[in-house]
Amino acid sequence: MLRNALDRLYLYSGYVAAVFLVGIAIAIIAQIVGRMNAVTIDATEAAGLCLAAATFFGLAHTFRLGGHVRINIVLDRLPAKARRAAEIFNCLLAGCAITYLAWNVALLALQSREYNDVSPGFLAMPFWIPQAGVAAGVTVFAIAIWDELIAIMAGSKTEPAEDESRVAADRPVA
Repeated sequence: MLRNALDRLYLYSGYVAAVFLVGIAIAIIAQIVGRMNAVTIDATEAAGLCLAAATFFGLAHTFRLGGHVRINIVLDRLPAKARRAAEIFNCLLAGCAITYLAWNVALLALQSREYNDVSPGFLAMPFWIPQAGVAAGVTVFAIAIWDELIAIMAGSKTEPAEDESRVAADRPVA
């Protein structure tokens, strides 16, 4: 049950990243159409905010599917026990670093909201809005790393391809 909930969290995080990628495309198309009609549309800032959100929401989904660059060239040559120890060490190190990042980005978003910080561009969007998206994406990524560590330590680590087929089979039909 928890496994399905986490897999859905990672999957939906990937969907959110895709929505923000569409947001980038819409911002750029609006800017192009505006220029063609002699109307100035400052969409650069909106595209940048969408890029930040898409990047960080996509991390957990990509990690869970095995899409991140890993040091498999070294790990594949290690004996099983040494490989497991190296994977545990890597997940511990990454988990601590990403959890620290998630905590600090969340604090930054709260601080930006408290001080009413706004972006300096034409859009003048409150900074806490994109920072909250980044904080949420990094938090889901941290959860994915700790989830991976627990799976490795429990000896139940599954291959990414198996995970994707299981998640796809469990997807609700709309």
